[in-house]
Amino acid sequence: MQVQETSRNTTSLADVRRLEAVSFRSWPAANTLYDGTWAIRLTAGHPSKRLNSVNPLDRADHSNLEQRIARAARRFQSFGRPLVFRQSPLAPPELENILDARGWRRFDETRVMTLDLNRTDLKSAVSQVPLQDVGRWIDQCVAMGNVAADLKPGLHELISQVEGDVGLFLSEDESGVPIAGAMAVRFGDLVGLFEVVSNPKKRGLGHGRSILRNAMLWGRNKGAHRAWLQVVVENSVAEGLYRSEGFEEAYRYAYRQAPEGFQG
Repeated sequence: MQVQETSRNTTSLADVRRLEAVSFRSWPAANTLYDGTWAIRLTAGHPSKRLNSVNPLDRADHSNLEQRIARAARRFQSFGRPLVFRQSPLAPPELENILDARGWRRFDETRVMTLDLNRTDLKSAVSQVPLQDVGRWIDQCVAMGNVAADLKPGLHELISQVEGDVGLFLSEDESGVPIAGAMAVRFGDLVGLFEVVSNPKKRGLGHGRSILRNAMLWGRNKGAHRAWLQVVVENSVAEGLYRSEGFEEAYRYAYRQAPEGFQG
């Protein structure tokens, strides 16, 4: 079966499932519960939607939707989080229809993009040794405005829970001022790229591209054959960078949030 509902490209459901599974392991929630094939991810220490959302994982799992939405609402309320569904091509259309009918807001549509590393020219990349000091990497991301200072403990905990190979990349000037950063996570033949950022005062000089290539080279040297990342559709600057490197859209997902006053 092929997926076409959320992307111009055609990606098999099996490939979507694999990328979704690797995504969850690369950006792990503190708590994951299941209601049927719905993965309910909740994290008290970090407000990221990816870490605090209901993720339907089987298009055929559409029984008792109203009751299950209500159960999810109670769980999110106990965590003090708003109920959010993350709707990928794996979500059943019947659920989407209910959310539409109930007036759930759709927001932050996101592209999942992939790149064949075996066909990518990384001659300009530097074989950079990943930073071992997680705290320093996070501090420099805070300095570049990519991470809020109050989220430092939650991000540190998240990184410590990643099961795969983690590479933290950072470039600085002679004074220690951060120039660019990125996080890479390798699982098998896949390497995911996260938190790719460049210093706002030094943008347009190719630093983001350089750190991205270094992270991809590290992943390839670790045995990865394909790189993947996620970028919000509205972030045309980042998308332009990734497309210029050869990344192509595999599929999309979007978030759905209950209307104000929703009680489940």
